[in-house]
Amino acid sequence: MQFGLFYEHQMPRPWGPDSELALYQQALDQVELADRLGLHYIWEVEHHFLEEYSHSSAPEVFLAACSQRTKRIRLGHGVMLMPSPYNHPARAAERIATLDLVSNGRVDWGTGESATAMEMGGFNMQPDNKTAMWRESTEQAANMLAMNPYPGFAGSYFSMPPRSILPKPAQRPHPPMWMACSRRESIHRAARHGMGALTFAFVEPEQAAKWVEEYYDIIRSEDCVPLGHTVNPNVALVSGMSLHEEEQEAIRRGLDGFRFFGYSLGYYGLFGAHRPGRDNVWEKFLQVKDTLPDNAGRGGIGTPDQVREHLLRYERIGVDQIIFVQQSGKNRHDHICDSLELFARTLLPEFQAREEERQKRKQAELAPFIAAALARKQRMAPLAEEAVPVVEAFGRQGAKVGVAQASTFNDRGGAISVPRFDPHAKQG
Repeated sequence: MQFGLFYEHQMPRPWGPDSELALYQQALDQVELADRLGLHYIWEVEHHFLEEYSHSSAPEVFLAACSQRTKRIRLGHGVMLMPSPYNHPARAAERIATLDLVSNGRVDWGTGESATAMEMGGFNMQPDNKTAMWRESTEQAANMLAMNPYPGFAGSYFSMPPRSILPKPAQRPHPPMWMACSRRESIHRAARHGMGALTFAFVEPEQAAKWVEEYYDIIRSEDCVPLGHTVNPNVALVSGMSLHEEEQEAIRRGLDGFRFFGYSLGYYGLFGAHRPGRDNVWEKFLQVKDTLPDNAGRGGIGTPDQVREHLLRYERIGVDQIIFVQQSGKNRHDHICDSLELFARTLLPEFQAREEERQKRKQAELAPFIAAALARKQRMAPLAEEAVPVVEAFGRQGAKVGVAQASTFNDRGGAISVPRFDPHAKQG
C-alpha cells in the first residue's frame, strides 16, 4: 500500500495579516519533508470561497512550487474542478502539461465536479448539469493532451475550433487520471471510465472491502471504457493521522483538527448557512466539537502499534493508497512534522517492503483487461490534412484592432501593412 498527504490549506479564524503566508510556507516544508522520508504522494485540492475550510484556489501554483523542492513524490491534483465555468478544458490541459514538465513527469491528474453551493453559485453554475459538464470537459481535455492538432469541439457546455494545445506533458499521452468519489455509485463510475477512485469518505474496512471488490470487478469487465487515453486502476481512501509514542498525546495533537475537517466539510456541503467574510466557522465548531462522533479516519490517530493495525486492515482488503489528513483545524506544523518522522521510522518501511511486489503482481494480472478496455474506447477522429484550418493573422484579415499601420512581411517574404498595437486606441 502507498501513502499520501492531503492538503486543503485549512485556516480557522482568527486570521492575522501573515497567516496565509505562514500556512503555505509550512505546507511546503511539510511536503519537502515527506519527499525526503519516502512518502509516495501529495494531493492538493481546488476549492473556491470556502473560508477556513480551504484556502486552496490555485493548486497548480502550489504543486509547481512543491515540484522544485522535491525529487520523487508524486504531485496529485486532488482534484482539478473540470466543469468549464471553473476551468476551460484547454486551460486545464495546458496547466496539467506544464506542471508535468516542471516536475519531470510526476503529476497525477485528479478530476471532479465540486459540490458546494458557495462554489457553484460563485461561478453561476447549476448543480443539475455539473456531472455532464465534468464528463464533457474531462474527456476533451484528455483529447487535447493526446492529439495534435486537437480537432475542435462543439459541445453542450463549451466549444472551440481546432488548435494545437501546448505544451505536451512528459507522461504520454497524459498523466494518470483520477475521479473524486464520495459514495459507492461514484466509485463504480470511476471504474467504468478507467480512472482511479479518489475516495474522500471515511469508511470502515468492511464497507471499503466491498467498494474495492466492485471497483476491480468493473475494471475487469466490458463496462470499463476509458474516458481518457489510459486506464489507471487504483483506489485511494483518506484517513486522519496523528502519531505519537503516547496515545493521549497523539489524540491531543490531532483529534480536534481531524474533527474540524469533517465538521467544516459538512458545514459547506450539507448543513451550513454562511455569510461570506462574516461568519466564523471555527467558533461554530467549538460549540459542538465534543458531541461529534468518531469515524473510520480516527483510527490513524494513536501510537505506532495502534495505527499499524488500522492501516493493515485496509492493506488486507486491497486498498491501493491511504491519504493522510494532517493539515486540518489548528494542528501545529511541528506536530505534523513529528508525526511524519515517526511514521517513516516505525511504519513505512514494512509497508514499503511489500509494495514493490504487490505492484508487480497487480500490473501483470490487470494488463490484459487494460488492453481490452483501451480497445473498446471510441477515439476522437483526427483531422484530415486538408481539413486543418489556416488561421490568418488579424492584419491579413483587415481586422480593425485600433492601431496605426506598420510594415512587416507576409508568408512569402513580401512586405505588407498590418496594424501596430496602440494601447490607447479604441478597440474595434
